Order: sequence, then structure tokens, then C-alpha cells
Amino acid sequence: MQGRMKQHQLSKAEIDDVLNKGQVGSLATYNENGFPYVVPVHYIVYEEKIYIHGLIQGQKISNLIRNDKVGFEVYEMISIIPDEVSPCDVNTEFRSVIILGIAKMIDDSAKKETVLKLIVEKFAPQLSHISFPEEMMKATGIIEIDPVEITGKFFK
Repeated sequence: MQGRMKQHQLSKAEIDDVLNKGQVGSLATYNENGFPYVVPVHYIVYEEKIYIHGLIQGQKISNLIRNDKVGFEVYEMISIIPDEVSPCDVNTEFRSVIILGIAKMIDDSAKKETVLKLIVEKFAPQLSHISFPEEMMKATGIIEIDPVEITGKFFK
């Protein structure tokens, strides 16, 4: 573990706060050539797992089907901490959470609908009373990330 990480670890409650307040996370998968592929995604936390929605096909889906090990990161920049003497000593107040996990696509239609309703409640609550059209449900994929390791770090 990094030296700074030992002194600046977030508690479980603080990690949960960052994850629940965050709106965009970065999902990292491996492409077919073994290179990291990182994409910003909207997400929710539900039953201690991360859920991401999108189309049922595309590069991130192909990548995680080929290799189910993923990284997921959420970052909260709070402020810049200025220094009056040296630009090298300017710092950032932040909180971040990094998750290493195993990802899979959700096929169960009831679980898909539950997750989609939670996503709508988080990002567009004014639309939460509207049902999902069947064609939209068929075209929407849900990625579930089961965390293997979660770390949180802060600086202030």
C-alpha cells in the first residue's frame, strides 16, 4: 500500500458516501490487444454492487465478456489547496474510491428493471413513474460489478 494511502484512508462510511453521491465513474476494461480501455459511465450502488446501464453491445461489453476483471473509480475534487511560495506545493483536496471487481451482464429481466428504475430515480426522478417500453428493455444492457477490493483515499 502506498505511504500516503496508509495515512489518508477513507472509512467504509466515507467510501459509501463518495459512491452514493457520485454521478459519474470511470470503468476500466481490457481490450482485445490487452490495453486498458477507460470510459466514463453513470452508475448506481445497489446491494453492495455497482450497476451500469447502456447498450447491449459495444467495446466495453465485448471487453468484459472477454475478460471479466474490471476497475471502477469515482473521484470527488473538493478544492485546490493553494501555496503562496511554490507552484510545486499546490495540492488538491479530494476523495476517491477505487474498486477492483468481477463484471457480468445481467440477463434476468426483473433485476434489469429494478436496476433501471433505481437509475431513473437517481438521475431523472421526475420520470420515475413511467414504465419502460419493451423494445428499450431488450436493447439495454446492465453491467454488474461485484467488488473484490475497495479502497478509498482522501487528502485535505
